[in-house]
Amino acid sequence: MGQKVNPHGLRVGVIKEWDTQWYADKKHFADNLVEDNAIRTYLKKKYYECNISKITITRLLTDSNAIVNVKIFSSSPAKLIGSKGENVNGIKAEIEKIAKGKTVSVNIMEVRRPDTDAQLIAENIALQLEKRVAFRRAMKQAITRAMKAGAKGVKTMVSGRLDGREIAGSEKYHEGSIPLQTLRADIDYGFAEAHTTFGIIGVKVWVYKGEILGKASEAPKKQEGGNANVNA
Repeated sequence: MGQKVNPHGLRVGVIKEWDTQWYADKKHFADNLVEDNAIRTYLKKKYYECNISKITITRLLTDSNAIVNVKIFSSSPAKLIGSKGENVNGIKAEIEKIAKGKTVSVNIMEVRRPDTDAQLIAENIALQLEKRVAFRRAMKQAITRAMKAGAKGVKTMVSGRLDGREIAGSEKYHEGSIPLQTLRADIDYGFAEAHTTFGIIGVKVWVYKGEILGKASEAPKKQEGGNANVNA
């Protein structure tokens, strides 16, 4: 089963935490869920070139207002922030529209080791496929960079009409160990899609970073050493 489920979901509550943290009653739950999805969709589409790895959303309810805290993890924080923080102001204004009047706080965090971030690796491979780079070359280069950056194991897989083949298929490469069924194993997982002239090619990446002993709250964060650059 470890190979058939999302490694993040399998480890939530063990060594990983939820990307969305809030509680709501039945009346407001669906609205909050739709807002969270709209926020993530907007940020990923609008700032795709800013290498956004993860977006976490926390909601707080006070006596007078509801507060939405959005934390954006990016390997290119300067590009995301913009000149004099102009992009941050735009992000905050757009999220306020989506959140329908709620108080919004935006924090931008830096991903210090992008070569071992599974989501960024997957998006980089997808970008190269869209530029007509050979998929084997793109996958092997990504694995080499990740292993040099300190990963203990990397696995990549692409699926679709590879090289324009008539019949869709999949190919995968891996180096090192990927203990998918070991819950204490810190395995990062990323997925991206490459939109090519032959159709959509799916890209999956698994990165093994070592074992974690302890509770999820004691586990090191995915982006070690990341700092908040802007609070808005």
